[in-house]
Amino acid sequence: MANYLLSVQYPADRSQPQPAELEVIGKNVGALRDEMVEAGVWVFGGGLAPADTATVVEARDTDRLVTDGPFAEGKELLGGLCVIDVPDLDAALHWAEKQSRATTVPIEVRPFLG
Repeated sequence: MANYLLSVQYPADRSQPQPAELEVIGKNVGALRDEMVEAGVWVFGGGLAPADTATVVEARDTDRLVTDGPFAEGKELLGGLCVIDVPDLDAALHWAEKQSRATTVPIEVRPFLG
């Protein structure tokens, strides 16, 4: 078995879902989490607050630089994550597809080292 990170890639130019749509997404994500737990692949996961709540810390020599906002500005922002424990990449891709359908946004799949 191997651990994979499923990253929710929220398009930066996409507006936040309306409350009714967000409620449906929340139910779908909760159902998927329950399915992952039942299948024995769930390790950890959760959604993140909006990117504008981020704080970046960088150590420079003996100083600490603290900056508001996300580290990188890009086309996508990290909206949440899930760590799963599955036999191989094909299994991870299977769960990523389900997560993309539940969240309505792209999912990046990356294996952990080791």
